[in-house]
Amino acid sequence: MRTIALKFGGSSLADAAQFRKVASIIRSHEGRLFVVASAPGKRSKDDTKVTDMLYSCYDAASSKGDFSSVLDAISQRFASIASELGVAFDLKSEFSVISSHLSGSPERDYMASRGEYLNSKLLAAYLGYDFIDPAKYVFFGPDGTLDSEKTNTELGRALSGTDHAVVAGFYGTGFDGKVKTFSRGGSDVTGAIVARAVKADVYENWTDVSGMLSADPRVVKNPDPIDEISYKELRELSYMGASVMHEDAVFPVRSAGIPINIRNTNRPDDQGTWIVAHRDNPAQKGKVVTGIAGKKGFSSLRVEKAMLNNEVGFAAKLLNIIASAGVSFEHVPSAIDSMSVIVDSQAFRANRAIILENVQEELHPDATIVDTGIALIAVVGIGMVYKKGVAAKVFSALAEADVNIRMIDQGSSEINIIVGIDEADYEKAVNALYEAFFR
Repeated sequence: MRTIALKFGGSSLADAAQFRKVASIIRSHEGRLFVVASAPGKRSKDDTKVTDMLYSCYDAASSKGDFSSVLDAISQRFASIASELGVAFDLKSEFSVISSHLSGSPERDYMASRGEYLNSKLLAAYLGYDFIDPAKYVFFGPDGTLDSEKTNTELGRALSGTDHAVVAGFYGTGFDGKVKTFSRGGSDVTGAIVARAVKADVYENWTDVSGMLSADPRVVKNPDPIDEISYKELRELSYMGASVMHEDAVFPVRSAGIPINIRNTNRPDDQGTWIVAHRDNPAQKGKVVTGIAGKKGFSSLRVEKAMLNNEVGFAAKLLNIIASAGVSFEHVPSAIDSMSVIVDSQAFRANRAIILENVQEELHPDATIVDTGIALIAVVGIGMVYKKGVAAKVFSALAEADVNIRMIDQGSSEINIIVGIDEADYEKAVNALYEAFFR
């Protein structure tokens, strides 16, 4: 029997009707033994996610305001689910603990985690599964990153003692012993951690879409679905804005060679997208490019200086200036007498004065130019390395669409080509590239 670890997102567990769908999916395969649950998501377009409601409670409590009405609304949300499912669930004592926490010294991560905690306990009770609190088995190190080896050991030991369990997603315990959350969408990471810990054959990530699409459907009309994608391609597309799954969820399963299957809770018969370690040469099947993704909101800091190429350590100094201001860089295109650094506009804007001042003092450039309003677009595909003319096709498509390219960067692995363009041309450029490679 294959062992399957499953994660269900917030939209999959938003109300009692969704709980029933989830239970049906789990019970339809005897290998679906280990489940990770998110907090209840939106029930409709105008609804509010429980996690956002919990953040509101924290904000009110931390400023000594009244949080009771929002907390009561959260309690009623869970009570409604439990009542409709016919599950006996002691919400009174649970919310008494939460209320006491808010009345004392509230902690943001603790409050944010309560949606997953309560929803997972409720799902476990409905399924008749054991409940596993990740605060006891998922650990973060002193630098705030996941302690993957300790977590794998402790969580693996806990899960080996049960036949089936529901594990709350999104949080664990920090180095200080307090509850600590992953970034938003972190239940995906918990699902991958559980899959590794139980040595699962497959990690199924259930959401409200039938897998990944080859482009953003808000930009491209009816983009093709992606049947199969490698871990590397997923990372590239996720980094550039393709947001079906948390990008860090790849690492735990990648190290164990466990494939990921992204599925749709509302269309369980759809096969979804398979994320695998390796793919055969896709170019032989006509699939040169796997997907196109992009983001707006970047700026370019260009530093010009004669004989720059002869100045040892110039690049290191420039990047250190940017890093010291707490700004990370995206790309570093360069020429013999100039060097550019592409950065997030918002982060750069807040630190612009100190960065430019330090560039002048430490590097003594001939000129420093800042360009804003840049969008980055990535064309990604394992098949690109096997096929001649891909770059030419990218540039031709953009030229024919009258899009000016302001930056070009190709990854050393040759699975992506990234171009920087004016934000005003973003939608036009994405559609031109999609037409060139998929139509």
